[in-house]
Amino acid sequence: MKIIEKHIVPKIEVPIRLQEYAVGIFKTLPSRSGIKKAIKKQLILLNGKPANTGDWIEEGQLLELLAEELPQKKIFQLKLRVIFEDEFLAVIEKPSGYPTNGNYFKTIENALPHNLKTSEEEDALPYPIPVHRLDNPTSGLLIIAKTKNAQVKLNQAFEAKEIQKSYLAIVSGAMVSERVFNSAIEGKKAETQFQLKETFNKDEKTFSLVELFPTTGRTHQIRIHLSKNGNPIVGDETYGSSEKIKGILLAAHSLKFQHPITNETLHFENNFPKKFQNFMA
Repeated sequence: MKIIEKHIVPKIEVPIRLQEYAVGIFKTLPSRSGIKKAIKKQLILLNGKPANTGDWIEEGQLLELLAEELPQKKIFQLKLRVIFEDEFLAVIEKPSGYPTNGNYFKTIENALPHNLKTSEEEDALPYPIPVHRLDNPTSGLLIIAKTKNAQVKLNQAFEAKEIQKSYLAIVSGAMVSERVFNSAIEGKKAETQFQLKETFNKDEKTFSLVELFPTTGRTHQIRIHLSKNGNPIVGDETYGSSEKIKGILLAAHSLKFQHPITNETLHFENNFPKKFQNFMA
């Protein structure tokens, strides 16, 4: 199996067992629960042999972290638009109509090996992994991790709300210029800011083009907040739209975040969706 990280134990003042000592020594395993899982899967070696949680740590010992071997992935031959790619991560445009991942074959995750280059980094993941998700009917920008360290740091950035996202939507009815929705979803705090971009009429009905900035990530958050406000997203029959179109007019439009490895500020803005153009024509 491939070794992705090594650590030589320095001088230790107080006796300590592996389970406590290993927290934080591997950059790709920052949490206590991650250490426990890795030990259970025999992915941590102590002087070349599978380690146990109760092993005592001594100066000069060699700790090694192995890459987890995952089952061979069946590749979905779906062509995706790649916005950005390096050895550590990628940003792709997700088309509507496909789940990000899950127990299906036709997912964006299963299509990634068909579209992205294999990372040459030591901690390269067996295959690229999305670090967040977009609903099945939602299109737009999606961040992909290609290495374990990038995956860990991007997950931490999402948890710390350090990744800024915006969405575009066309909704039924007129809306005010800007506002913050903060009604709870399933008893949990949820907040979405929005700005009105344009109001227009079509087939004797009024519609609004809005840009939305969610600061929390509840399931269907944007769709629920707009529906509760009386402005369901066009095509979103689940949340009250009466417009009969294919899919829904919601797209992940922009991303701004710090590269987890180079610390460079990355800012991506997607093209204005063609399905929006067609509806507004």
